[in-house]
Amino acid sequence: MIRCLAIDDEPLALKQLTSYVKKVPFLELVESCSSALDAKKVMEENNIDAIFIDINMPDLNGLEFVRSLAQPPLVVFTTAYSEYAIEGYKVDAVDYLLKPFGLEDFKRAAEKVKKRYEIINTPTDVSAPDADDAIFLKSDYKIVRVALDDIRYIEAMSEYLRIYSDASPRPIVVLLSMKKMEERLPANTFMRIHRSYIINLKKIAEVNKNHVVMNQDASLPIGDLYKDAFQAYISSKFLSR
Repeated sequence: MIRCLAIDDEPLALKQLTSYVKKVPFLELVESCSSALDAKKVMEENNIDAIFIDINMPDLNGLEFVRSLAQPPLVVFTTAYSEYAIEGYKVDAVDYLLKPFGLEDFKRAAEKVKKRYEIINTPTDVSAPDADDAIFLKSDYKIVRVALDDIRYIEAMSEYLRIYSDASPRPIVVLLSMKKMEERLPANTFMRIHRSYIINLKKIAEVNKNHVVMNQDASLPIGDLYKDAFQAYISSKFLSR
């Protein structure tokens, strides 16, 4: 099931959008939200795979909301204003629905979400670590071998990942979810410290307040949801008088 949110400030439009989501068997509606601010609170407490969101909303419009997310889910924009279409695709939206749209239009957009979701979550996109402690990844139409010891940290950007490795001058970019990558990495060496970051614990240079400084001076934030686990790890390694 694809866990999603319906977001629209107009009550009737939100009611219709909610009913459409419920009619698609592979979508699971987590919440219906009347503002982007409400949606942000829900996303802080739940794993959300996709959002169906109106663009023209008060306080924080749909485009600004998506741009504010460190790791946006799959996005389908809905709006009555066609001039927003180009802006919608600039933030890598899966689709754009022009109001008023019907159930069949919505189902076509939902199918696009499903296809993108399946690509991101295909288990063959990353191999399990082999005897040499390496993984194989699809990147730029090639399959590349990445030694786990070389990985400094992994950064999420929408549905792609950037893998920063000591063996590569540039990050390796792969179409993959953080969840899938986290599942395949050994937990005794790698830890997720933020919605957007997984780090190699062996590459930590220092911990400075709410940031982890990695080798080569990358300073990464520690998310609230991950502070306790990270602090427990540091405490287990801490040496004092």
